Amino acid sequence: SVGVGVSSHRHALALFAPQTLSSPAKSYHSTSLAAEATAGGGGRVSAAKMDADILKKTSSDTKNVSNSAKQSSSPRLDTNPPKGTRDFYPQDMRLRTWLFDQWRTVARTYGFAEYDAPVLESESLYTRKAGEEVTQQLYNFVDKGGRNVALRPEMTPSLARMVMSKKGGLPMPLKWYSIPQCWRYERMTRGRRREHYQWNMDIWGIAGVEAEAELLSAMVTFFDSVGLTSD
Repeated sequence: SVGVGVSSHRHALALFAPQTLSSPAKSYHSTSLAAEATAGGGGRVSAAKMDADILKKTSSDTKNVSNSAKQSSSPRLDTNPPKGTRDFYPQDMRLRTWLFDQWRTVARTYGFAEYDAPVLESESLYTRKAGEEVTQQLYNFVDKGGRNVALRPEMTPSLARMVMSKKGGLPMPLKWYSIPQCWRYERMTRGRRREHYQWNMDIWGIAGVEAEAELLSAMVTFFDSVGLTSD
């Protein structure tokens, strides 16, 4: 889709450019006809004189078009992604996809179901329960409908909202996992950007320590599957 978008944009510019460049010619023709009509009688103007006038007029109009184009040109496009984010070229996507597949395989092995939620949530979902640190790190703004919204800094509030919206209609225990894209406007450190992905595994409806034991077991299984050991 990116390729198509770029191609369409270039094609539109190609169609627009000739129309812009042809405007002075149209202006010249209408001006020339008006001058000839109002001149009335008078002697004939020599062909050499007319050619000289035409050349002078064309040169002046071309110069004006060139100056106008310079003044109206857009600022140079910054090809870097916004600070704290990154591009995923094909080789990067292959590595990310491999990692996410490892997470999904382990989660499914332990009987977890994948879920997701909007990356854009109501700002109050975070400000009403979160500490000061998370509140200050929100990517938040007012949308065109006047609603206060924010990019999710974490997944737990969205999960709680989803469970609460079913009003007890979900079967327990609940075992869900997600790989959300999260946003935090914070000081960047090595390996930590403002846009990041994380692997979440959540268990609801079990009061004992069995849930923690299962999650720890899943974590160890993942480490083994990718060759990460205590050595």
